[in-house]
Amino acid sequence: MTMSTISESPLYKIACPESVAIFGASNNFSSMGTIILNAILTDGYEGRIFPVHPKEKRVLSLGAYSRVGDLPEVPDLAIIVLPTKIVAETMRACGEKGIRRAIIVTAGFSEVGGEGTARQEEIKAIARQYNIRFTGPNCIGVVNSHMKFNATFLSSACRPGFIGMASQSGSFITQMFDYLDTRFGQGFSTGFSLGNEADIDMADCIRYLGACPDTRAIALYIESIRRGREFIEAAREVSLTKPIVAFYVGGSETGKRACLSHTGALAGPDRLYDGVFKQSGILRARSVEEMFDFCYALGCCPLPEGKRALIQTHSGGPGAAAADACGRSGIELPALSSATLERLGPYVPRTASVKNPVDLTFTKNPLDYFKAIPEILLEDEGADSLLVYFLATEAMVNRALESLGVPEAEIEAQVKTIIDDQCASVAALMASHGKPMLGFSFLTRQNPFIAGLQDNGVPVLASPERAARALGVLVECRRLRQKLARSKRPSPV
Repeated sequence: MTMSTISESPLYKIACPESVAIFGASNNFSSMGTIILNAILTDGYEGRIFPVHPKEKRVLSLGAYSRVGDLPEVPDLAIIVLPTKIVAETMRACGEKGIRRAIIVTAGFSEVGGEGTARQEEIKAIARQYNIRFTGPNCIGVVNSHMKFNATFLSSACRPGFIGMASQSGSFITQMFDYLDTRFGQGFSTGFSLGNEADIDMADCIRYLGACPDTRAIALYIESIRRGREFIEAAREVSLTKPIVAFYVGGSETGKRACLSHTGALAGPDRLYDGVFKQSGILRARSVEEMFDFCYALGCCPLPEGKRALIQTHSGGPGAAAADACGRSGIELPALSSATLERLGPYVPRTASVKNPVDLTFTKNPLDYFKAIPEILLEDEGADSLLVYFLATEAMVNRALESLGVPEAEIEAQVKTIIDDQCASVAALMASHGKPMLGFSFLTRQNPFIAGLQDNGVPVLASPERAARALGVLVECRRLRQKLARSKRPSPV
């Protein structure tokens, strides 16, 4: 099934509702329903919210309704956070009201077996009867940072981001808010917690995120694949234009047991999933950190034409570590061309090594490190990409301005201007040359240079190894995409 518009997806009104009914929120601040409603309010959702509660006249700051039938309109979405035994009757009442989308947060269904499995079949039958599409049960909810809609139990203050995610664990949605914010300065574009996947599943999410204009890269946390053919078809279609990265955890015996108890998922052997991912054009990550590193780099960078990279550094150790990691990731390090060596001459001291890595040790003009030198390296015809070690600090710029006699009252503003200008110039280089440029640094976003680079769209990762692995995935993404494209071409008659 190919969607002509994103609004055709069953997930559209789940991720982008204009109105929401919430069941299970009260004035008890420790209840899960109230916590989710509080997150919706705190994150600034601008749609209409209708708490449904049998006794409360007001819930938090909102007027409440005793029955779903009393609602003044038919909401786009129902969020159900109620005891397991009354979820089915609530779904039926929603169906009779005309609500056609739901998030079922409540647990106690197929993941516990026995009676829970029967209860799950009951809500599926009710959903079919009323044409309700839903996520869950046993899920955490959904977040859409571009709509300021966060129907999970943790508030998120992140800037809107470009990584979309579908997860069979709610924790890899909610508990990643702070991780993505502090590492990359952004949140999810849209994130779906799927739980037991009684209805909407991973294949549906891939198609939705593939059509989502705010999503540049897709992350999947997978414990099992329930509709194999649909999953592969969706992934093959989407991965031609948008990268998909998967972290699969059910390949070992211990992983299988954990998945079964978590969501009732029946996991398969590691080699089987490796084959599925390769057939689908999906890039595999071996950890949560890798999954987000890869998505972050893929969302920032153009894909390289080949696997040849240059490394720019002003410190030998990080450069050597990057070179070693490149070798382990299948990245080649060519020698610089004679034309590049000649152009670099005016910018590098005699103590520099102009092999590859290009170890400058020191630059005559520190600002050349951000503009003139990387521009020369990006223009080397033998290079497809550039890795850069960043160490500049605010204090360095302060000292330089002080030594130039800049009045103390003007230093702070000039420091900010210099940092902003240099970060923008690096981003402009990547855009104008069409080659990926990845940074690595042991500094964090507390450093304004690192934050500025990332905010301008230059990916800076936390170590040379992580940057090299991310570059390797950019190369692999291009290879898989070309392979998929060839397989779709009609055979000559």
